[in-house]
Amino acid sequence: MKVVVFDNVKKVYRTEFYEVRALDGINLEIEKEEFLTIMGPSGSGKSTMLNLIGCLDKPTEGEIYINGVATSGLNDDELTDLRRDTIGFVFQQFNLIPTLTARENVELPMIFRGKSEQERSERAMELLKLVGIEKEADRKPVEMSGGQQQRVAIARALANNPEILLCDEPTGNLDSQTGKQVMEILRVLNEEGVTVVLVTHDESLKSYADRVVRLRDGRIINVSSAGN
Repeated sequence: MKVVVFDNVKKVYRTEFYEVRALDGINLEIEKEEFLTIMGPSGSGKSTMLNLIGCLDKPTEGEIYINGVATSGLNDDELTDLRRDTIGFVFQQFNLIPTLTARENVELPMIFRGKSEQERSERAMELLKLVGIEKEADRKPVEMSGGQQQRVAIARALANNPEILLCDEPTGNLDSQTGKQVMEILRVLNEEGVTVVLVTHDESLKSYADRVVRLRDGRIINVSSAGN
């Protein structure tokens, strides 16, 4: 089953003085429960692809389908619902709310889904345990290491049981050992049925993927199985 389909997708950013073709005719299918890594130099279109899958932006031309639904036909409320119920996001900068504890950060997406306080608390602790950081539940981000913060960010991304987990350079601010631990968490989640789409510059991470998509100048130049 295909969870994401790019059909001749183009994305052009225009200003008064110039235009940038961030994506230039992307055709790609992502299978359910696949671990896909997107690689390429800065400016190749990696993050743009991730933003389009996450419905944070819309293509200039072409169509993107999420679980068979054309996203261009969805209004803002429907796009919000799709992001909330289907997609989880993990970013390089963690993006945790500094005034909230780890548990409260993980609970936040569930508030928008109308979960009760007890449901939120139990689910948050379950997820913090899953990523091995339940002992830090009552700490705020400033009291945690980068690796701990990224684990909290992963737990938060899983709060609403997403089918698709989008990861934008999730190990970029971590040392190699901590980055490896984060990648092992992502691999386990993928083995449990979550579709993972990972953007990275780090060649060492491609071994975790089922397929590697390489971009240059907004175009796919190669698609290969991991290790090739």
